[in-house]
Amino acid sequence: MAIKKVDKYKKLASDTVIFAIGTFSSKLLVYFLMPLYTKVLTTAQYGTVDLLVQAGNLIYPFVTAGIVSSVVRFGLDSAYKKDDVFSIGLRTIAIGLLVFLGICPLVSKIDVIEGYGMYIYLFVLCCCMRAVCSQFVRAKGYVRLYAFDGILSTITTILFNVLFLVVLKMGIEGYILAMVCADFCSAVFLFTVAKLYRFITFKRTTKGVWLEMIKYAVPLIPNTMFWWITNVSDRYLVTAMISASANGLYAVSYKVPTLIMLVSNIFMDAWQLSAVSKMSDRSRERFFSKIFKSYGALMFTAGSGLILLAKLITKIMVQKEFYDSWQFIPFLVMSTVFSCLVTFLGSVYMLEKKSVNSFITTATGAVINIILNIVLIPKFGVNGAAFATFFSYFVVFAMRAIDTRRYLRIKMRVWALVLNTAILLAQTFVMIFEVKGWIAIEIACLVLMIAINLGDMIKRAIIVFREG
Repeated sequence: MAIKKVDKYKKLASDTVIFAIGTFSSKLLVYFLMPLYTKVLTTAQYGTVDLLVQAGNLIYPFVTAGIVSSVVRFGLDSAYKKDDVFSIGLRTIAIGLLVFLGICPLVSKIDVIEGYGMYIYLFVLCCCMRAVCSQFVRAKGYVRLYAFDGILSTITTILFNVLFLVVLKMGIEGYILAMVCADFCSAVFLFTVAKLYRFITFKRTTKGVWLEMIKYAVPLIPNTMFWWITNVSDRYLVTAMISASANGLYAVSYKVPTLIMLVSNIFMDAWQLSAVSKMSDRSRERFFSKIFKSYGALMFTAGSGLILLAKLITKIMVQKEFYDSWQFIPFLVMSTVFSCLVTFLGSVYMLEKKSVNSFITTATGAVINIILNIVLIPKFGVNGAAFATFFSYFVVFAMRAIDTRRYLRIKMRVWALVLNTAILLAQTFVMIFEVKGWIAIEIACLVLMIAINLGDMIKRAIIVFREG
């Protein structure tokens, strides 16, 4: 039994390292390119291109009918044939793309994206192609190939950005085309190297499998839409209530907290593979509880450090006309920390195939976010939107922490969660109001945060490497 226990942690650690090696560069890509974007695009242009990309991200789940999530979940389940899962994924997406192509002229008439309809279609098309290929490759356990694709995607994205933005000076159109071309190259690479054509069947797939996948996927469509509302609606409201330039600053400020998301996404890629592995209920509860403690400790500590360094990172990353974006970072860091915790608890819903529960909690957060944005932006400006995002994620986390106990009783140190949150809030207000001696206060908060969480961060490493 002890050997199996160690194996779980060793597998998770091994997969995480592989994903980190392969995808760290792609996750850091946004930081590599920020100086380029802020140099060749004005604040208004950056605000506009951000809205276009987010519009594409909103359309994406409707086109895919959420089937990409089913491709991962059912692809990881040995009870289902892999060719059925992949073929159903492709067919569902093909239908969605045909429907979207038919209504694209109507979509193009929406004010925010007027004149860019075809660019958004290409963006969604290539995003779909890459998503279904990459997620099926991950579900098949080809973690090294999945990771290598991250490196390839980084290289091609940089090259296409230089070509379209620097050489051809295409501005907003060039920004979108760079992403389109990079996703297309990635999809072709994965489809060819992994020989995914072997999993395409033209025979009638089991009807029950398609229904199961759709049943799991459909609640994830509004779920994704509500996540979009929580994450992105504030940018449209900031644009409408203040200006596109203000949204440009806000969009840039979002990039810094994604340093935390970078670490989280790498871990979650590996975690999903371990979360669905077979084990007893008691063993799974212990496994989830221990990993949650370590994961949460890392997220809070990273958030504390990032708030301390917000001004420095902003000064290094962006041109001077974007520097004021630092003041929106602290609340967005808190938003990102709780977003990561929410995502972890979402793995319980994925394990139990309870996508409806995921939808309900996300919908609640989205409604709260919209209401708070409308109330707070006129009074507190852009930071009102940042606070609304944080509070929405906090509520969703609290709901999921309670609801998931019906399926898996994850043990949480409530006192540590409360204290960690209080420290981040203190850092946020000290930073935003530039309290006298703020650097010393921020450092003291970070030291306290490390003292609280260091034990949980290293426990899993000791288990893995001592026993390995």
